Amino acid sequence: MDNQRIFLGIALLFVLFLIWQTWIEEQSALNRPPVAETPTTTTTGVTPALPGDQPAPPPAQDVPLVTGTPAGPVLQSTDGERIRVTTDQFEAEISTVGGDLRIARLRGYPVAIDQPDTPFTLLNDISSDFFVAQSGLVSAGDNPAPNHHARYQTTQTEYRLAEGEDELVVPLTWSEDGITVTKTYRFARDKFAVDVLHTLENNSGEPWSGSQYRQLQRIPPASDGDSKFVHTYTGGVISSPEKKYEKVTFDDMAELPLDRQIQGGWSAMIQHYFVAAQIPPAQDLNRYYTRVVGSNQYVLGMTGPLTAVADGARTEFSSQMFVGPKIQSRLEVLAPGLELTVDYGWLTIIAQPLFWLLNAIHSLIGNWGWSIVLLTVLIKAVFFKLSETSYRSMANMRKLQPRMKSIREKFAHDKQKMNQAMMDLYKKEKINPMGGCLPIVVQIPVFIALYWMLLESVELRQAPFMLWIQDLSAKDPYFVLPILMGVSMFIQQRLNPAPPDPIQAKVMMALPLVFTIFFLWFPSGLVVYWVVNNVLSIAQQYVITKRVEAGTD
Repeated sequence: MDNQRIFLGIALLFVLFLIWQTWIEEQSALNRPPVAETPTTTTTGVTPALPGDQPAPPPAQDVPLVTGTPAGPVLQSTDGERIRVTTDQFEAEISTVGGDLRIARLRGYPVAIDQPDTPFTLLNDISSDFFVAQSGLVSAGDNPAPNHHARYQTTQTEYRLAEGEDELVVPLTWSEDGITVTKTYRFARDKFAVDVLHTLENNSGEPWSGSQYRQLQRIPPASDGDSKFVHTYTGGVISSPEKKYEKVTFDDMAELPLDRQIQGGWSAMIQHYFVAAQIPPAQDLNRYYTRVVGSNQYVLGMTGPLTAVADGARTEFSSQMFVGPKIQSRLEVLAPGLELTVDYGWLTIIAQPLFWLLNAIHSLIGNWGWSIVLLTVLIKAVFFKLSETSYRSMANMRKLQPRMKSIREKFAHDKQKMNQAMMDLYKKEKINPMGGCLPIVVQIPVFIALYWMLLESVELRQAPFMLWIQDLSAKDPYFVLPILMGVSMFIQQRLNPAPPDPIQAKVMMALPLVFTIFFLWFPSGLVVYWVVNNVLSIAQQYVITKRVEAGTD
């Protein structure tokens, strides 16, 4: 049995699975049922408390609706002022209406490699790409509380983190009937995590009680930026002590709204390479919820525990946001499991060590392309003996090809006798036709894990390799690597025993062309791995085949 054909067949099925997965996602988006439009009026009545002193989340009608056409101008729920914040990591805009974080541009991550001075915009309030972070207070009684419709006051509209400063504080104030709330954003140097505080002072003459809520609101992007053959998850994610990483898709939000109490945890909206997450204090019991507003706005949020504030007292509601690239070392220190937003799928247990090793190599040589090359060499070394078994089996099968052909011709009309003669030949030559299958099968999970690891790592985004490959996350602009990959597959085919069936032989000869076409749109980093792996495989297989044919192995 030709074990290399088994590997190619499984690999082809994997590529077809990726295409099928992308098609399913596209059909799901196209067939998503519309949700009834929700009125824009604000509820001012009493919000009932839940068991465990958990107040209900803000009702759906409290969520600002998007108005205007899909290609419309910047959306503002009202005519609030914009507070512009500049740090070493962000160009941000905060609205005085609700104190929403409505724009977050990531200064160290250009939107494209040919636009190095244009930062990637993760949070945005343009209707075609609406994605904002909101937070506020909700009262458990008749006392006033500033939600994300409230109008805050500010003393200045421009803030900039100066040289030598490690922190930038942006305060906004709101006051009504003796209740004063200061909403404070705290940005820090070299951090994508932002502290969000609501400090409430009660001078109303009576007790106040309520909760802080935080939510992310977005429209699903028309395109996730991936190629037609490469798809990554865009949608909601929550974490709990019971399950550290749980996807909440846009379809889930539409069909079955989330309503769950979770100790600590976090919620996030993720996309390829980037994440916006809300992180409450770990000791708080929060109610997690989802809402769908209108036909295409999705809300994922949480409300914290009920807090009582006596007259003349003050209290502080704290929370934290992460708005930035999915860098595991930065995420894992903020909350348990937050690094899992780097979604390696069901083979995370393999992909995580592979990324650790890739990162360790990069720390030594400083080039992600050469790091992939060295990682491929190390993986090949680990599986050297297993590959040797497989290649030796194929070489022995190749050596027997003339005798096997003779048997097929002799028993062409008697399949039972032909199979028996084949088995006798295998037994006489001490060859197990299945002997090379296990080594190939063992390597398949590693290959798939490596695929997801290279695809999900933001470190490879716009990372240069050499010569014309200046972005390992983008396709080869001149298709040189995919062509080299196809040529290497063709050479491997020539080293394998020819299939006895003419139709099968034609199919196998077509596989290098098929894979070349698929890989034209694959990220260059993935194709680098395939080319290097194929070249190493050819060298190993060639040496073993020559030894077997010469009778020295």
